[in-house]
Amino acid sequence: MKAVTWQGRGAVSVEEVPDPRIEAPTDAVVRVTSTAICGSDLHLYELLGAYMDPGDVLGHEPIGIVEEVGPEVTTLAPGDRVVIPFQISCGGCYMCSAGLPTQCETTQAREYGSGAALFGYSKLYGQVPGAQAELLRVPYADATHVKVPHGPADDRFLFLSDVLPTAWQAVEYAAVPEGGSVTVLGLGPIGDMACRIALHRGLRVIGVDRVPERLARVAARGAEVIDLTTAQQPVGDMVRELTDGRGTDAVIDAVGMEAHGSPVAALAQRSAGFLPDGLARKVFDNAGVDRMAALHSAIDIVRRGGTLSVVGVYGGMMDPLPMRILFDKQIQVRMGQANVTHWVPQILPLLGDDDPLGVDTFATHRLPLAAAPDAYRMFQHKSDGAVKVVLDPAAALT
Repeated sequence: MKAVTWQGRGAVSVEEVPDPRIEAPTDAVVRVTSTAICGSDLHLYELLGAYMDPGDVLGHEPIGIVEEVGPEVTTLAPGDRVVIPFQISCGGCYMCSAGLPTQCETTQAREYGSGAALFGYSKLYGQVPGAQAELLRVPYADATHVKVPHGPADDRFLFLSDVLPTAWQAVEYAAVPEGGSVTVLGLGPIGDMACRIALHRGLRVIGVDRVPERLARVAARGAEVIDLTTAQQPVGDMVRELTDGRGTDAVIDAVGMEAHGSPVAALAQRSAGFLPDGLARKVFDNAGVDRMAALHSAIDIVRRGGTLSVVGVYGGMMDPLPMRILFDKQIQVRMGQANVTHWVPQILPLLGDDDPLGVDTFATHRLPLAAAPDAYRMFQHKSDGAVKVVLDPAAALT
């Protein structure tokens, strides 16, 4: 089959790789009909190469049709249409039963002290072949799927794999009071969808970014926006001017470890990326630092007694935090990978034909799988208005 493979820092290619097969009685094999590029894929593309091997298959946001199931799979059959969550979970351990499939005790990548295994996401999370491919092996298939109806176009349900539950959890964790306000830092796919969910709940939303197309997308849905490229003062001051000097009830950090405005950390990240893998892993595991500008802005922006919801991915081990300010402002902080299957029942009712979240038109680009190298570059550079790129394994490259 054809698959998108990691080939080195800043390099992916579409290669012929062996077809997946049933390896355990709880497996299923799915023919992928659409698969998306995630912002966290770009961390592998640029920063986390020390945890990758050339040829690793990328991707963790697929929808497709079940082709084959193992003898112990009871809830799926060939022909079923399924969305596959980005995390692999058994469905029966203590953590899964507690609604935390991201912490599944059966699939945890214990060697690295990480949570549940993820599709296509490096040694840190199990080095499981990913979903930017024609076919995908799904371990623990009974728990690692969302069954959806045949009929609507893929984009109606595709984003249940990651974007929708991640943004939903970000808003849930923000704990905004009814009729309250939230600032969303970073208007990529997750920040954009978090704005849509918050607006749908009747909240006041202030979106912050530096890319005109991204600002325009959330403004068109009713959010107030701040363009960092034209800001004449710190964003915290701008938000306080809009909120009676107080700040918003919550802030969602949808940026994470590659924030603009952190030049020293950015240099450290790039430098570590060029070290031999063994040494680079030691640096990241023991002394890694993130670009913290977005998180520090979030701490400044949120009102006293408010909540900070961190959904952007961080990977540092020695990141400094202003503990005095966090304590003094009495800020509550919640964060973590999205527990996809926990949130799906609440999201599914919003995926009807009225499409209140705009999922049918959420993707900005739909390209053949073979175009993945160009798609990664476009997404990384935020060019051509790229916010969400979907790859079609069945489409021909023209």
